[in-house]
Amino acid sequence: QLHLVESGGGLVQPGGSLRLSCAVSGFTLDSIAISWFRRAPGKEREAFSCTSSSGMDTNYAQSVKGRFTISRDNAKNTVYLQMNSLKPEDTAVYYCAMKRRSFCGATWTSADYWGQGTQVTVAS
Repeated sequence: QLHLVESGGGLVQPGGSLRLSCAVSGFTLDSIAISWFRRAPGKEREAFSCTSSSGMDTNYAQSVKGRFTISRDNAKNTVYLQMNSLKPEDTAVYYCAMKRRSFCGATWTSADYWGQGTQVTVAS
């Protein structure tokens, strides 16, 4: 059974940092690219980052570039998202997701398998 489980969300002040984790099971992480998405209240879901199976290739949306860093530890079956300089507009439910492939590619903004999400709230 394929599972993705996010953790690490919470409440943080503007300018603060959080690190999200995406723990995977049911497949070999070192053969799979992982994307991060988020859905803010009243907004469409946004794909904002992807890491290839090796971690050598990463993609970022302009909205998070320079502030968020995606990384992975295949030995631990875990992908991470370090979020710095958080803004109120980063408030959303954050999801990790995947397709059965090793690269991000042109369609990295879509996915077939999803975690349950973790809430991130940026507020003072």
